[in-house]
Amino acid sequence: MTPGTRLAAAAPHLDVEAIVIFAVMFLAVTVIGFLAVRWKRGDIHLIEEWGLAGRRFGGWVTWFLIGGDIYTAYTFIAVPALVYGKGSPGFFAVAYTIIVFPVLFVVFPRMWAVAKRRGYVTAADFVQGRFASPSLGLVIALTGIVATLPYIALQLIGLKAVLTQMGVPGDLPIILAFVVLAAYTFTSGLRAPALVAVVKDVCIYATVLVAVVYIPLHLGGFGHIFHSAGAALAKHKGAAVVPHTSAAYSSYATLALGSALALFLYPHALVGVFSARSGRVIQRNATALSAYSLVLAFVALFGFMALAVGLKLHNANLAVPALFAKVFPSWFQGFAFGAIGIGALVPAAIMSIAAANLFSRNIYKPFIRRGGISTGEESLVAKIASLVVKAAALAFVVGAPTTYAIDLQLLGGVWILQTLPAVVIGLYTRWFDRRAQIAGWAVGMGLGTWMAVSQSLSSTFPLHVGGFKFAAYAGFFALIANLVVTALGTLMASAVRILPRPDETMAADYLDLGEALRSTA
Repeated sequence: MTPGTRLAAAAPHLDVEAIVIFAVMFLAVTVIGFLAVRWKRGDIHLIEEWGLAGRRFGGWVTWFLIGGDIYTAYTFIAVPALVYGKGSPGFFAVAYTIIVFPVLFVVFPRMWAVAKRRGYVTAADFVQGRFASPSLGLVIALTGIVATLPYIALQLIGLKAVLTQMGVPGDLPIILAFVVLAAYTFTSGLRAPALVAVVKDVCIYATVLVAVVYIPLHLGGFGHIFHSAGAALAKHKGAAVVPHTSAAYSSYATLALGSALALFLYPHALVGVFSARSGRVIQRNATALSAYSLVLAFVALFGFMALAVGLKLHNANLAVPALFAKVFPSWFQGFAFGAIGIGALVPAAIMSIAAANLFSRNIYKPFIRRGGISTGEESLVAKIASLVVKAAALAFVVGAPTTYAIDLQLLGGVWILQTLPAVVIGLYTRWFDRRAQIAGWAVGMGLGTWMAVSQSLSSTFPLHVGGFKFAAYAGFFALIANLVVTALGTLMASAVRILPRPDETMAADYLDLGEALRSTA
C-alpha cells in the first residue's frame, strides 16, 4: 500500500485464524484465573483475603495491578476513538496520567497506612471511621458503586469492538466471557486479576511496540500520518490536530486535572493501594508507573493512524480494531485483539471486587445486618455482590450502546470526584463537618450530572458569565461548588457550636511505621 492510498472500512468478516488465537489466549488466562486461588494462600472466606489478597502484594505485582487500572480496554479503544473523532483532545489521557503519579506518591501511602492499621478495606471504611458517620460512609460507598458501573461497561464495549472486528456476531460471546470471568473471580478473588494482569501487560506492551514501529513504516512515516490525519480532521466539526481556541485549552487542562484527581478515588484503584505490602511499595510504583504514560501516548497515536489510512467509520470505537485489520496479518490481529480482550477482563474483575467490597462493608453490614455479621457472611455477600455488579454492567452495555465509550467513564469521573473532600482532604484534616460534606456532595453530584446531560454526556460544559465564556470539565465546576457548599456548611455548624464526633483514627495511624522501622534497622 502506498502512503497516499485511502481505504474504506471493509465490513468485518469471520476471521477464523484470529478467533482461534484469541480463544487460546482467553483459555490460558481462564486457567490462570482459577489456579490463582493457590497463589499467596490465605483464608478466602475473609473479605480481606478475597478482596485484598491479604495486603501482601509486593513491588512487581502492585506495578502490574495498578497499571491494570490504567491500561484497560478504555486505553486501547476509547482513547484512540476520541483522537479519531476529535483529534488532540484525546491526548488528555496522557496528560492526566502524568499528573496522577505525583498524587499517588504523596497522598496514598498515607491512605495505605491508616487502612492497614485500622483494617479498612474501602475508602468508605476510612470516611466512616474518620468522621464517625455511617451516613457519610454510605454516600461514599454508593458513589463508588455507581461510578464504577459505567467503567466496567466501558471494558465490555472494548471487548465487543474487537469481537465485532473479527466477525463474531451478537452479544452471546461477551456474555460467555463474563460468565467465565465471574466464575474465577468468585473463587479466587483479587488474586485472579492480579496474576492475569502480568500476562495482560506483557501482551499489551508487545502489541504497542510492534504497532508503533510497523504501522508508520507501512504508511510512509509519522510526517505522512500527521499530514493525512490533519486533512481528515479538517472535515470533522470541532476537531483539530492541534487545539486553536482558548475554550479548547481550558477544557483540555481542566479535564486532565479533574481526571487525575478522580482516578485514585475510584474503588478499583484503591484496591491496588490497599493490597500493597507497604506504603513504600506504593511510592516505588508511583515512580515506575510513568512507563505507562509513554506507551499510552503511542496508543493515542493509533487514532491518527486510523485517519491516515482513510478509514471511514460510523462507530469510532472500531478505529483501532479496523486499523489493525488493515495493516496486520490475521495471526497478529488475533494476538492484539486477545491482549485488548484480556485488557477488558482484568480491570472489570478488579472493579467488580471493589464495588462488592463497598456493598458488603458499607451498605450490607451497617444498614442491613445491624445486629452483626460473621466474617464468612461478609465475604460471601461480597462475592455475590460482585456477580450482581458484573451482570448490571453487562445489561447496561447490551441494552444501551454508546457512540463514544469514553463518555461513560467521564460521567463516572464527574461523580467520583465529588468524594474528594471526604477521602483525600479527610486524610489531612477533620475540619469539614460531616453533614456539610453530604450537602456539598449532593450539590456537586446534581450540578455535575446536569452539566454533563445538558451537553449530551460531553465532559465539557461552557459556563457563561456576562459576556465571558469559560469552557471546562463538568466535574471541575461541580467539585468547586461541592467545596464551597461544604466550607459554608462547616462554618455554619461551627457558628451554632455543633461539636464533631470522635475520630476513630490517631495521628500515628497515618504513618507507615513498619517501613520506617525496617529502614532504620
